[in-house]
Amino acid sequence: MTVEGQDVAPAVSGGASDELEDRDTAGRRSRWTVVLLRVAVLVVALVLWQLIADGLDIAFFISRPTDVWDQLVDWVTSGYLFGNLGVTLLATLYGFVLGAIAGIVIGFVLGLITILGRLLDPFVTAVYSLPKLALAPLFVLWFGIDLQMKVVLTAVIVFFLVFWNTYAGVRETDKELVDVLRVMGAKRRDMIRKVVLPGSLTYIYVGLKLAIPYALTGAVVGELIASNRGIGYMLMSAAGAFNTAGVMAALVVLMVIATLMNALLNITETYVMRWKRAGN
Repeated sequence: MTVEGQDVAPAVSGGASDELEDRDTAGRRSRWTVVLLRVAVLVVALVLWQLIADGLDIAFFISRPTDVWDQLVDWVTSGYLFGNLGVTLLATLYGFVLGAIAGIVIGFVLGLITILGRLLDPFVTAVYSLPKLALAPLFVLWFGIDLQMKVVLTAVIVFFLVFWNTYAGVRETDKELVDVLRVMGAKRRDMIRKVVLPGSLTYIYVGLKLAIPYALTGAVVGELIASNRGIGYMLMSAAGAFNTAGVMAALVVLMVIATLMNALLNITETYVMRWKRAGN
């Protein structure tokens, strides 16, 4: 189509391209703005912490950012941090992976087989109601104080968080879409792969994100109860010596671990859920 002898199609195409480019630029600016604001909030919090500790003379109780930094530098240069960090990371990652896999598999099974889900629901709820950390002494009796105990405790904690979210995701599958596929002659495995799994992914990732801090909690609590290595052991040793800077430094390390694990999980979610963004 032409207007006064000129083809307007390129102009339309160029306008759409410019609009997409403007959106990308705005998105990048928004992300950088959020990053800068986060840095600003962190800096302000650290400055206030330092001023309050010095101004009120309560550094013994809350330490100072400078003291925490000095403690971290000492742990890193002496190698004390890395050996203990490796122990906690192993327990956390092994327990997280085992608990997540078990939670997803069993959540799918009970969600797909309705009669089985109804049958086992009260038993699963009863076990879930138990304080998981109260099971730690029993796990010490069964598995000793080595890595296995921390892995099992972490896996049990992670399992229920992932299980309930997966189970809910499967149960919330669009029944009308399943009926349509069934009428079209789709097999059960096709419905699971094309409808149930994609529809429950959001629920699964919510469970996984919720489970990350609890996985760390399970590993650290296991170390607090019975261990001679790990971040939990470092935390207990610092508290026993009234080393507030050491306690705060151990907590900072745990927060960094949780943040990095959550960032890695977000990367996998972005990759796995790319079909959803394309649909939008």
